[in-house]
Amino acid sequence: MKKARPFIKWVGGKTKLLDQLDALLPADFGQWEEATYIEPFVGGGAMLFHLLNRFPNINRAVINDINPDLISCYQTIKETPEQLIEALRSIQDSYSRLQSEEERKRFYLKSRTRYNEKNLNPIDNTTLFFFLNRTCFNGLYRVNKKGLFNVPFGRYSDPQIFDEETLREDSRMLQNVQILSGDFEETLPLAGPRTLFYFDPPYRPLSETSAFTSYSKESFNDDSQLRLKFFCDKVNEAGHAFLLSNSDSQREVDQTSFFDTLYKDYHICRVNASRSINSNPTKRGKISEILIRNYPTS
Repeated sequence: MKKARPFIKWVGGKTKLLDQLDALLPADFGQWEEATYIEPFVGGGAMLFHLLNRFPNINRAVINDINPDLISCYQTIKETPEQLIEALRSIQDSYSRLQSEEERKRFYLKSRTRYNEKNLNPIDNTTLFFFLNRTCFNGLYRVNKKGLFNVPFGRYSDPQIFDEETLREDSRMLQNVQILSGDFEETLPLAGPRTLFYFDPPYRPLSETSAFTSYSKESFNDDSQLRLKFFCDKVNEAGHAFLLSNSDSQREVDQTSFFDTLYKDYHICRVNASRSINSNPTKRGKISEILIRNYPTS
């Protein structure tokens, strides 16, 4: 049987970094009784599904994201997986029957327009979310300032839109997960006596050309990064554990110590992560990321 895992492509997804993140968890995390796990920027959910698979002592999890369509996906998978699978099978079959790239492009653009009308029920909205994610250029999710999805056609001849077994297992795993859509600060009141927060916010861009914070129409700028740091202080003061990922500005173009200075009172280390989603193939590959935590690992 397949384990629960991310059901979509997502920029900055942590699948290839899971071993390194796992090594930085609190040393006794597996022994915490009735642990609570909170992920305020859930994205593709790689860390969520990894921890739920690995640690049965997590009896409660809370996920949040400011992108309402992404959160609708999680809710739909949790609540109505079979109806979603049926709808996904239908769009997969329709797309697979198209013979030419021009036909596929028309189908894609028509689907994108329909998705951007923002008047769909959760099943149809999630179906198009999956379809666009698997057929758009390079699996990006990007919206303009009006919140409209604007990624061009991806020219894949026979993409796999979904995996039935994965969706069923994800649905099973999400049954004990509380799903929110809002600001990350709204998650603190939901913490329990033994809680681990994992923060994977939109990364601080290393240069003007590398900026990519358009998961939603709201930008995540340096003011937002500062607000997140102050929130981490609140989490720490409340006695909860946190682990945070971000770009490593010290090692890249701007050669600053933005995060080293900001989080100087916490534990900081660096890891090499694989970047597989980038419009420029020459910029894919290994990149340094910074990891910050408020606890020792041994």
